[in-house]
Formats: sequence, structure tokens, C-alpha cells
Amino acid sequence: MSMDQDLGAAQPPAGSGVADEAGGDDELTIGDLARRAGVSTAVLRMWESRHGFPEARRLASGHRRYSEADVDLVRQVLRRKAAGIRLEVAIAEAAASAAPTSPSIFAELRRRHPTLAVHRLRKSTLIALSWAIEDECCAVADRPVLFGAFQRGRFYEASAGRWAELTRVARSAVVFADEWDPGSRAERGPVRVDLAPDAPMRREWAVVCDALDSTACLSAWELPGQAGVPDRERVFETVWTVDPVAVRDAARVAARVAAEAGLADATPLLYELAEPPAPRVTTPVAVTALFNRVVAYVDRLV
Repeated sequence: MSMDQDLGAAQPPAGSGVADEAGGDDELTIGDLARRAGVSTAVLRMWESRHGFPEARRLASGHRRYSEADVDLVRQVLRRKAAGIRLEVAIAEAAASAAPTSPSIFAELRRRHPTLAVHRLRKSTLIALSWAIEDECCAVADRPVLFGAFQRGRFYEASAGRWAELTRVARSAVVFADEWDPGSRAERGPVRVDLAPDAPMRREWAVVCDALDSTACLSAWELPGQAGVPDRERVFETVWTVDPVAVRDAARVAARVAAEAGLADATPLLYELAEPPAPRVTTPVAVTALFNRVVAYVDRLV
């Protein structure tokens, strides 16, 4: 059984952003987008296939839907291309300039990948899953891009040593929390990003590992009304996946949130992550290795 296979009959909650069959009145079809932007639908499909741009919302039927913002982005690419800029560079610049589709990794995964199973898990289980993903991906991945969301800076402290080691093998490593101990920023390890007081990711726990040869993502949203619950007993709605496309979507959200928070190094990441992930087949051996680590950590911690 793959990590993405539905293990239960969980249904997405109302308002979760899961694509339905009826698009909104202000949404555009691919034909609408082509006419408004002054380009053919064939060109738009080619761009999407080769460069992952423009990013469409998919209805349950598979039909694409776009927003008014996508019209401006396509026009921007056409202007840059007419000025002599290579297509892939023009697309990367447009993608980097776009406002985040969602400032939440969890919400973006639910919206773009509605078939991902959702499970309600205690934080102690999330920690076990996180350690398994961190260990397995960084054991086999070639210079991965890593993101971690810890809600509170004090929650990160228990993992600071692990992430210092993970950063040594990563091409880039960024962690998010509400605030950090000023002295911790000078420590070796990942780049620490402060989340704004109203940032949706303050309610989220996440681990994202994006590499050419290994991908995995865990994203969880804390259910409200748990103020008096002990930390490791708190319950989260959780999704996880090893699908490279879903992992890339999660990484893009994290990079955009980092850029919005003022992290200068996030801009090169946005350019890099604007490209679609390289085709890769997730083998049963790789999924089994990750699953084995999950079982070992869950048995130890839960």
C-alpha cells in the first residue's frame, strides 16, 4: 500500500478548498484565459506540460479553471518573451512575482490534491512521522530542499540538533515558527523565519523534503479548541505524500511564505521551484523503507 492510499473514509470538511464540479462565477476556462491574454490554448497547455505554468485549479472532472491574476501573469510572460528573455526565465520570473496561492501548506495540498487521505493524529504521532521522513529522505536524497513548520519556536528546540545535522546535507533548509530566541539565529542549522501573528502556518506542523531522487511531505493543521490539552496529546488533521508533484506544491508555498516574511534567499528558491519536478517513479522499495522508519518511530514514541 502506498503512502497516498486512503486508509479510511475521511471526508474533507466544508470550505476545505477541495475542487468541485462547478467553478466560481469569476473563474476562467483555458479558452477564456487564452482569449484574454492573447495566446492560443495549445501554447498554454504546452507551458503547463513543460513548465508547470500557469497553475490551474482542477475540477473533479479534470477541467482547468484560472483566475484574473493568471491573465496578468501570462501577459507578463509574453511581454518578457517579446523582449528577448528565454521562456523558462520569463515563466520563473512571473511565478516568483505571483502572490501565494495560499499561505498554508495544508490548505494548498487539500485544494490541489483532494484525493490525499486526511487523518486525525496526535502530535506524538506527528513527531514520529516527521522523524521518519527527515531520516529517510536525507539518507537517500541528493542535496534536498527542506522546510519545517513548528508552530512555536520552543517546539523547535527539541529538534534543533536534528535539523542542524539535516542542514549539512541539504541544498537549502528553512524552518518556520511564531518567534525565535534571538540567540538561536546565530547557531548553525537552518534559516529561521518568523511567522506573522495572523499567519495560517502558525497552526500548522510540516516537513517538506524536495529532491530530484527523493520526495516526501507531511502537513498537519491543529484542530481548534485544544487550549488545555497537553502538548503531545493535541490532535491535528494530517496528510502525507511521496508524490513529487504534491511535494513540489508544498515546497512552493513554503518558499513563498518565506519570501513574504522577507527572506532574501527565498527568491532563488522560488525560481528553482517554479519548474515542475522531474519525472520520477516511486518504487515499492522506497515506500517500504519510509514505512519501516515510520513504524519504528511510532512504536518508540507513541
